[in-house]
This record gives sequence, C-alpha cells and structure tokens, in this order.
Amino acid sequence: MEKTKFKLPTKDDFLKIYKKSPIKGVDLFIYVMLILMAFVFLYPFMHMVINSFKSYSDIINATVKWIPKNFTLRSYEVAIASMRLEHTLPNSLIVTVLATIGHVVSCSYIAYGFARYKFPLSGVFFAIVILSILMPIQVIIIPMYITYSTFGVLGTYIPLIVPCFFGFGLKGGLFVFLYRQYFLGIPKSLEEAASIDGCGPLKTFFKIALPSAGSTTIVCIVLSLVWHWNDYYEPGLYLKEYNDMLLPQIVASLKTLIQSMQNQLMEGGGDSSSTEGNLFHSGVVMAGTCFSMIPPMIAYLFLQRKFMEGIERSGLTGM
Repeated sequence: MEKTKFKLPTKDDFLKIYKKSPIKGVDLFIYVMLILMAFVFLYPFMHMVINSFKSYSDIINATVKWIPKNFTLRSYEVAIASMRLEHTLPNSLIVTVLATIGHVVSCSYIAYGFARYKFPLSGVFFAIVILSILMPIQVIIIPMYITYSTFGVLGTYIPLIVPCFFGFGLKGGLFVFLYRQYFLGIPKSLEEAASIDGCGPLKTFFKIALPSAGSTTIVCIVLSLVWHWNDYYEPGLYLKEYNDMLLPQIVASLKTLIQSMQNQLMEGGGDSSSTEGNLFHSGVVMAGTCFSMIPPMIAYLFLQRKFMEGIERSGLTGM
C-alpha cells in the first residue's frame, strides 16, 4: 500500500482558504484585537479562580500555573470559616441595599430639579456636582472624618448610608448627572398635561418623570450595588469592630482572622500540626474574594439586559 506523503500548505493554499472564509481582513483584525482585550480583562479573574482551588503545595510550586495538581476546596473551607459570615454578610447587604435606595431616590429628585427648574446659581451648583465626580474621596476624607467624629457616629453605618439620601455618598454626583441627562430629554408636554390634570411638582415627578426613567434607574442600581458592595476605603475608616465590618474588610483581614482562629484551636487542644504557612496562603484570599463576588454577580445576571439598554440610553457612553 502506497504511503501518502505529508505536504506543507503553500501560499496559494492559504489564499484559497482566505478567499473562501467569511471573515475578511478588517474583520479578522477586529476579532483578534477583541480576543486579546478580552484576555487582558479576564486574566485576573481566571488567575483568582484557579488559585482558589490550588493546594498549598501547588501555590508554592512555581511549575504549577494553570492546572492544579491537587484540586482542593480547602481554601474555601478556611476562608468561609474565618470570614464571620453571620455578621459580615447581613452587614454588607444592609449597607448596600439602603445606600442604593438612597441614591436612586435622592439623586433622581435632585437631577429633576436641575433639569426642569431655573434658580439662582443653578449652574454653579451643578458644577459642584460635576466636581464631586472628578474629585477623589481622599481629598475630603479628613473633614468628613472630623464631622462624623463630632456627631459621634463613628463605628456605625450612618456615615455610609445617610449621605446617600442627600445625593452625596459614593459616586452620588455621577447618578445626579445621569438622571439629569435623561430628564432633559423628556418632552415638557408630558409634564404640562400632568399639570392640567392637577398634578403638582412632586406628584409629576413620582408619577411621570421617575417611572419613565426606568433604564437610567437600572444603571444606577447596578453601579451603586457593585460600588457599595466592593467599597473598602470608607468602611475601613469608620468601622473598627470585627462584628461590624463588611465583607471587603474581612477579606483584607483574612490573615489576622486565620491566625486568631488557629491560636484558639491550639489553646483548645485541637490539632496544631497545621502551621501558619500552610493554613494561610494566597489561595485562601482568592477563595474569599471569589465568595464575596457572588452576590453582585447574581444581581448583574438578573439585571444584565436592562443594564445594557440603560447604558445606551443614559448617556454614560458619551462621557
């Protein structure tokens, strides 16, 4: 039987394949760039998830990169056992939900005033709102800390929740801007018709303006949920007791908590064969981070379609 010889493809072969392919030059370049950009964004997430399933021996083994040799859930067990979820999970949910409600109600109301009413220095006040978007929180954190200390509310959730009900809080200026951009595009004839029917300004806002801004509201809800859930800086300044901390603070304090848990185990006569090195490692932090990402990911999955529609209509892409 005659053996067939392997023949390398020639330049003409590649040209034939290219001509028959539905993907042409420009499209091919766009697809390659999109794949490369997607990998840049996905690489940290992939690294985090894979390391969370590695054992301590895999973590310290430089030859183990992507596929763990010893697949284990030990990191998740240690992280969940030390994260005090009975306190941190309800704390994070309460702060995130209340702050989001405050942002939606107050920022939409403030934005409606900027969009529909002309009053003295309205341009100056709106410029201050824009300045609050551009200015990092670190610039004003000292006077804010002194103010909350004077009122005696340090160690509580008041500094994290109450400012959101006044249009401030975490990224409040951005939400005011988004709502204002939407309200400027609403035909005034709708409000005039409501006024003829006997609706006052408040009733017009709650019955006409706010319900019509559903897409912008979804954008603000998703962004506010994610930002408040992941916020570490301000809670780290105001909350010091472990039972009052939020999930991002606990994840950052995992090493201290695991050391405390291990010391209690040793004092109680438990198994002390585990050393600090193999009980705490980067895989535990990755596991805790993965666990803390689950709630905002669930919220995004449910609101994804409305969120993308709201991004297109709210003017966020034009910033």
